[in-house]
Amino acid sequence: MKQEKDYILGTHDDEVERLGLQHRVWRPRASDAWRRAGFTTGWKILDIGSGPGLATVDLAQIVGPTGCVWAVERSRRFLDVLEARAKAHDLGQIKIVEADLDRDDLPAGPADAAWVRWVFAFVKNPRRLLERITRSLRPGGVLVAHEYLDYSTWKTAPRIPELEEFVKVVVKSWRDDGGEPDIGVQLPTWLTELGYELTDVRPLIEVASPSNYFWQWPKAFVEVGVQRLTDLGHLTRERGQAIRDAFTRAETQPGALVVTPLVIEIIATKRG
Repeated sequence: MKQEKDYILGTHDDEVERLGLQHRVWRPRASDAWRRAGFTTGWKILDIGSGPGLATVDLAQIVGPTGCVWAVERSRRFLDVLEARAKAHDLGQIKIVEADLDRDDLPAGPADAAWVRWVFAFVKNPRRLLERITRSLRPGGVLVAHEYLDYSTWKTAPRIPELEEFVKVVVKSWRDDGGEPDIGVQLPTWLTELGYELTDVRPLIEVASPSNYFWQWPKAFVEVGVQRLTDLGHLTRERGQAIRDAFTRAETQPGALVVTPLVIEIIATKRG
């Protein structure tokens, strides 16, 4: 049995739950991108860095039993969760691929499309991963990506110094682990160099009040992320609690708003 490979944010139950909320919040954005990219029945799609398979299940329901979704993920813990979901929904078109995205081969395909959300930002050689995805796509295949363009836009109004401290700790721990949160700055150039046509490129950012469902996304990340970074020694328990308390207080302030990290959405077509 392969040894479990953990992530900076972990693969524990609280993180699985947070990822579920994250996907529910972001599902309308993802579904809109998939629709504009032409995802349809019978397609073969790569779900790169599938995690516990929230998007995988949605994609499998789009392609139907005549299609295929390869869920490519290194965490056995996440894949166990995905396999249970696939079985519960009777989705035999989901194919599990346990692979380390920094070094292992991807399914040969040829795939009609690839979906990548917040994955290039975490691997140690994102350009090489993009090259391997490109080899797995058929000519005319489509890549849809959501990646951070500027993580530092995550702020609140009124400003919370403790949250800004937290964002800096997150970014430092991310880079110390070999990732690059603002990888979206580089992706358009790499895609063009690899022979893609940039079909659609747009910024995704939200400004949400505490009553808006989008507020729940940063709220959940503060709760789970503070605990994880405390466990890893990046935050003291006192500072972690101060960050939690400050964000909780913000929810009760009249007119409070959160500005989310800036994401770039890219729909790119591989030229024949």
